[in-house]
Amino acid sequence: MTESWRPTATIETLRERARLLASVRRFFAARDVLEVETPVLGQGGSTDVHLVSLSTMARTDKGQRKLWLQTSPEFHMKRLLAAGSGPIFQLARSFRDGEVGARHNLEFTMLEWYRPGFTLADLIDETTTLVANILPSFHGPVVHYRYRQLFHTYLAVDPFTTSLEALRRLAAERGQMPAGAMANEGRDTCLDLLMGLVIEPQLGRNELSVVVDYPASQAALARRHQDTDGEWVASRFELYLNGTELANGYDELTDVAEQRARFIEDNAERRRLGLPEVDVDERLLEALEHGMPDGAGVALGIDRLVQLALAKARLEDVLTFSTPNC
Repeated sequence: MTESWRPTATIETLRERARLLASVRRFFAARDVLEVETPVLGQGGSTDVHLVSLSTMARTDKGQRKLWLQTSPEFHMKRLLAAGSGPIFQLARSFRDGEVGARHNLEFTMLEWYRPGFTLADLIDETTTLVANILPSFHGPVVHYRYRQLFHTYLAVDPFTTSLEALRRLAAERGQMPAGAMANEGRDTCLDLLMGLVIEPQLGRNELSVVVDYPASQAALARRHQDTDGEWVASRFELYLNGTELANGYDELTDVAEQRARFIEDNAERRRLGLPEVDVDERLLEALEHGMPDGAGVALGIDRLVQLALAKARLEDVLTFSTPNC
């Protein structure tokens, strides 16, 4: 008889995980941030070309409908913000197809919170404070980096001005792929590969690394602004520890016309790449049209944070049942 029925994590690990999640809830309760629960199914999915949404056909009062398992609780939580919820947080079940590995699982827990009235700097401070609370043995500094600076330091290229052909050659070389393997890839795909292979492993070594000023094309649902060099960049940050991305935060976009245009651009890029289109979440757009307050929000991979806190080798070591054993 096989032992595949057993939990992936030990019972003692699950007790420690519960203790850490209780600490997260106390952190937000002390700051009067409301805990909410939103659906894991939605009428729209993520159009982001780098994410693969899962969908299902469901019988509803309106007949058969395609519903999307949410890649994060973002869209529903923004509808709550537009309805006047004030600051909110959620420990949400999220789903991304194909994401399985030492730091990934198809189904995972996302800690996401939104702070009306916060600047991006305010949210960076709160995020690093939370991480320090969950990792009391960590005493390293918080160090800020600009995206452009990192590419200069580790790859000797400028992510904004280096030609696409040069980036394609460099990405193929660093990815140990045959020459020309990246010939049809876009700029952001090349930059993402270089970031993941070369730069990210260097981040968060005895420090919390905060990366800002990503290219404007990587803004997703964040605002854009001009940096000190006059480049248009995304108003967002990512947080790293021990070479692991922990959090991704935005100065949230509230312009409905701009958001709709980005969804349309995403699906156009999906068609170009031969990827399936994803239904746009029209209810999110209605909420933005109604009016969502200015503020900042962040998504943090809670499983990864627990994995680091408990010094586990693989993400499945802190999950009750990983995807292969579910």
